[in-house]
Amino acid sequence: MTHKNIAVFVAHEGCPNECSFCNQHIISGKQETASAADVQSAVETALKSGCFDGQLAFFGGSFTAIDRFYMLELLTAAKPFYEKGQISGIRISTRPDAIDEKILKILKEYGVKAIELGAQSMDDNVLFLNKRGHTADDVRVASKLIKEYDFELGLQMMTGLFGDTDKGALFTADEIIKLNPETVRIYPTVVLEGTELCRLYRAGKYQPQTIDDAVLLCGKLLLKFHKANIKVIRLGLHSGGNVEEGFVAGVYHPAFRELVEGQIYLDLILSRLKEKGEYKIFVNPKEISKMVGQNRKNIVQLKDNNYICKVFSDKSLGKYEINIEVDE
Repeated sequence: MTHKNIAVFVAHEGCPNECSFCNQHIISGKQETASAADVQSAVETALKSGCFDGQLAFFGGSFTAIDRFYMLELLTAAKPFYEKGQISGIRISTRPDAIDEKILKILKEYGVKAIELGAQSMDDNVLFLNKRGHTADDVRVASKLIKEYDFELGLQMMTGLFGDTDKGALFTADEIIKLNPETVRIYPTVVLEGTELCRLYRAGKYQPQTIDDAVLLCGKLLLKFHKANIKVIRLGLHSGGNVEEGFVAGVYHPAFRELVEGQIYLDLILSRLKEKGEYKIFVNPKEISKMVGQNRKNIVQLKDNNYICKVFSDKSLGKYEINIEVDE
């Protein structure tokens, strides 16, 4: 049995404005609006392939801000699969300013289990510059309500936004941690064709992050959330759709998380190694590939610095934990 979500995209539906970075048709790879028939087809296709215990996820737009009749049409199509136990629940993403008690009662009735909010930043100036149309306090209020109604809370943040800094992103992470979400998604900004950010970039008014800079920052963010026991379920924009065709600049890499976690392990080792020589590095078995790095990048870099390292497994170690011994 495959454990994964069934994604249905409601591209740009419900959004009252267009954020500086947003081109949902490119991100989702879809131009047409999802229908009740699409919901039924997506779930039935997943069930035939063996996906019986995942959630149905409505992503792409602001689900609770779409036309109410349309929203209920989609939920009504999904509800029977939940009632029969064929899906474990429904997951939605929406805007912080599109949540209130009335909408939460409706979502509860139809089997919604998890609500993700596109916070993006907790700095009001950054939100304003990127035309988000909501404030950081909207995120706080909505998050509190979602928790009170016993939904799983997910929060999404971005790095490298117009007007933002690394310090600002770290502040956003700290503010998100205070809201105690179960999950977080981190998206370094990608400049897509047809967006306000693209126009700013071409006018020389916006400089996107480099991949190297984003890797270093996201490593710090990932460790923050790990220490707070908050699961980061996505790091970097997913591949697929028309992203490659619409990409102009910014941070887009199909294995971005792998790059970030590899950097975390490299930094851990370099902070511990002093004298040049040969060493045994012990990590959890599930973390070996991250320790070695993409294309053995970490091992090669350590060797270039006169640290000859061999990697071994140790089940007693947790994520982002290492032990080092001199290889005699």
